[in-house]
Amino acid sequence: MLRVTFLGTGGTLPTPNRNPSAILINREGELMLFDCGEGTQQQMMRAKTGMKLTSIYITHFHADHFLGIPGLIQTMSFNGRTEPLDIYGPRWAKQLVRLLIELGYYRLGFHIEAHELKDGDIIDKGPYFIKAVATDHGVPSLGYALEEKRRIGRFNRKRATELGVPVGPMFSKLQRGEPVVINGRTILPSEVIGESRPGRKLVYSGDTRPCESIEKASTGADLLIHDGTMTGELKDWALQTKHSTAGEAADLAKKAGVKQLVLTHISSRYSESTEPLLHEAKDIFENVRIAQEFTEIEIPLSDQ
Repeated sequence: MLRVTFLGTGGTLPTPNRNPSAILINREGELMLFDCGEGTQQQMMRAKTGMKLTSIYITHFHADHFLGIPGLIQTMSFNGRTEPLDIYGPRWAKQLVRLLIELGYYRLGFHIEAHELKDGDIIDKGPYFIKAVATDHGVPSLGYALEEKRRIGRFNRKRATELGVPVGPMFSKLQRGEPVVINGRTILPSEVIGESRPGRKLVYSGDTRPCESIEKASTGADLLIHDGTMTGELKDWALQTKHSTAGEAADLAKKAGVKQLVLTHISSRYSESTEPLLHEAKDIFENVRIAQEFTEIEIPLSDQ
């Protein structure tokens, strides 16, 4: 399972229908939070995602991307959490996390470890990794690419049987990449296992101007979640505030060859309708949608 739940999709100012930025990723039961705007813990309750997070990744330290952390960690502590929590972010992450922990009169029941990342840093999680990607937002900022490592190829049960391998432990041994011996003959895993298969990849840009680093990191991604704050009519404002227009995000997605694009960080200007954003993006890249609160996207595995 690789499921994305949008908990906050608004741009800078919350609205009655959009919370500040927060995206939850559930990979095989492991919960990771990307950005944590105010009210995120309530959004998690509404979405029934649970709060057993292993890590939080902050793109930058504008208030609408991290102010939900103090309340969230206090709630997790109140609920009896004892497992450590990792919080990642760009430059100054350690200082900020220390201040957030010290904010208010309470004592946490678990340890928080802060990590400062820079462009290209990789957090290796075994079957997958998360890569920090430089972005262009006028302050120290990062996007994140979550990429699964290649999986073992399909096991050819019919071929294994033809080679005389009995059903049982020897099948498992071959699937683990170990040879087996049948009647004096060594059967290699390559004889019964196909080519390795790709994992899944998703990219979250955070707030940014379109930039080469995000485009490169997004190459072939199953899902790109990109800043799409406003339409091209406000291009000058996008340039000034270091955000992206819907059309610019769509153009980047097209160049990177992503499978699906989701626009988030939606300006309050579009509270009545996001159709202008959608139409602008679809003129360039067809498979695009506008993130809504509690939108869920499940990314399937592929053998291609």
